[in-house]
Formats: sequence, C-alpha cells, structure tokens
Amino acid sequence: MNTHKVLAAGTLLALNACSTMHMGAQPGDYAPTAAPAYEPPPITSGTIYQPARGLSLFDDVKARRIGDTVTIRLAERTQASKSASTDAKKDSSLDTGLPIFLGGSPTLNGDAILNNEWSTTQEFGGEGSSSQSNRLDGNITVTVADVYPNGNLLIRGEKWLTLNQGEEFVQISGIIRPVDIGPDNSVPSFKVADARITYAGKGALADANSPGFLARFFMKLWPL
Repeated sequence: MNTHKVLAAGTLLALNACSTMHMGAQPGDYAPTAAPAYEPPPITSGTIYQPARGLSLFDDVKARRIGDTVTIRLAERTQASKSASTDAKKDSSLDTGLPIFLGGSPTLNGDAILNNEWSTTQEFGGEGSSSQSNRLDGNITVTVADVYPNGNLLIRGEKWLTLNQGEEFVQISGIIRPVDIGPDNSVPSFKVADARITYAGKGALADANSPGFLARFFMKLWPL
C-alpha cells in the first residue's frame, strides 16, 4: 500500500513539474534570416567606373532585400466592452365562473364546487458585462525573410531579455509594404499585415503567475 502511495505522489509531482515547462515559443524560433550570398562583378581595368565598387547616388537605408533589417514600432492598443440586460414578465389568469347545471350551480354544504380560477406570474431578469484592454509599446528590429513578387516584405524576428528572475521575449512576424517604411527604416506595428505578436516570459515570475497542471485540470474538467 505504501508503494502505491509513493508512486501516486511521484506522479503528481511529475505532472506539476511538467506544468512549469514553457511549451510556447522558444529561442531561435524566429532566427534572423541570412542575406543570400553575393558575388560582386569582376574588377575590370582601364575604366574609371568599377561595378564592384559602385555606389548608387539614389539609394536609401530602407529595407528591401532578404536579410535587411527593419524596426517595428510596437504601438498596440485594444479596448473592448460589452454589456447586455434583459427583463421579461408575464402574468396570466383564468376564471371559468360558475357552471350551470339543470338551472343551478352544483354546491356542497352551500359552497360552489365547480368554480375554477388560475393565475400565473413569470419573471426573468438577466444582466452581463465584459471589458478588456491591452497595450504594448516598444521597438523591435527584425529581418526581411522573403520578398513577394508584388514587392511586399515578409518580416519576422524576436527580442529576448534575460533578467534576474527569468526571461522575457517579444516575437513578431507579418507582411509590410515598402511604401510604409519611414525615412528612419521603421514601420508602426498597426501597418503590419497578418501580424502575429507574442509577448511572454519564462522563469520564476512567469511560473508564479500561471496555475499548475492539476489546477488547470480541475478548473477545466471538474466538475463535469
């Protein structure tokens, strides 16, 4: 019997330990995209202009090629609220009166016995409200992972901060238009199409703010 208790306790501890493992994003999921290999044109002699050392007078610092970097300015603000209220009431009544049989109403000991009256009252009241707001500010520099035929850029990247109580990270991926890139080579996050933004953390503080495996099990599956 003691062996079974030890095994059960060990199983519970293992499940609780598994609950502290971070099953979401991991370092390197959004690793920087390397630029394709570039081979400069061969150096030619006898001319002033050398293609291998050419410098365009009209280029800027905006990202346009695979491997280029671009800064995403996180400016996410969302707020939603909803409220509902319902009131309903219904009253019903019915009186059959005194039926007449053979010129009179049946009685028992002088009291009418076939007089029927019904009345019902139904009431319902319900009220609910919900509100949620989120805000995320900051900057993250990512790389261009691909260039679509129409010129749009697929960007993705991550930033990890290692603190004394754990790690915090920001990950973002999406599609941007070159025309939306500012002179400082930055784009606001609300102009990123199909954006996927993740902000979370790992470590003691993150574990303390999340319920364990058993707590989640009983909250979701118990009671049935």
